[in-house]
Amino acid sequence: MPTRLVQKFIDFVITALLWVYFTLGFLIMFAPYFVWKTIRSDMNEKAYQRLFHLFFRGFFSILVFLSPRLNIQIDPAIRSLRSSVIVSNHLSYLDPLLMIATFEQQKTIVKNTFYKVPIFGWLLKKVGYVPSVAQGKSMALVIRHVGGMKEYLKSGGNLFVFPEGTRSRNGELAEFSKGAFSIANQCQAPVHIVYIKNTGSIFKPGSYLFNTGRKTTIEMELLGTLQSRKGNELDSALEMLEASKKLLNNRLLQDKYKS
Repeated sequence: MPTRLVQKFIDFVITALLWVYFTLGFLIMFAPYFVWKTIRSDMNEKAYQRLFHLFFRGFFSILVFLSPRLNIQIDPAIRSLRSSVIVSNHLSYLDPLLMIATFEQQKTIVKNTFYKVPIFGWLLKKVGYVPSVAQGKSMALVIRHVGGMKEYLKSGGNLFVFPEGTRSRNGELAEFSKGAFSIANQCQAPVHIVYIKNTGSIFKPGSYLFNTGRKTTIEMELLGTLQSRKGNELDSALEMLEASKKLLNNRLLQDKYKS
């Protein structure tokens, strides 16, 4: 086993290589294709989403290759999900990247601040992701994407959402917002509850380095499926919110008792 200092150096090198892929890799391999297709106007949201999917699959392939003690296990039932709203606990910045790498057609709700980042904000709009707060310039974008969500879900796409809205610092669930459940209810789409485990161990909130020294298995597990009911939309959304939170809390307690 490497000493702590040596392991820190290894983590630094792995982190640096991943950032090289994340920046230069995107600029060299993906950005020219994005720009060319945009100029030709023959690139739709699904095509952009598939490119994002391929890019982040490559990211995790490199992460696993560089980290022999890391393993990623995804429930096969999750990979087959289509036309669904997917809600999950949130432990790390890796969580949304893992979702994108898992689903070829995906949308999510993104904090408004990311839309202000040059180039990246433009890409988020092209991919069809939805701003988290409908205000100012983002209002029209939110209305357009939420308005078209029913057709998007019917076509086989998935909307994944972290209803806590932020990463957990202690592994416990924070309060849920009902946005994802309201969308599911309006679109009459199923809600799948997915449990993510150990992304916070490999890339902790507040840390800038990947933690590759310990044996870690990142897991994604399908806990259950909820179906919205017709009738009072608010009651139905709140029922699904409470049911999904209960499923995730029960799974967290199981892990807590095992450790």
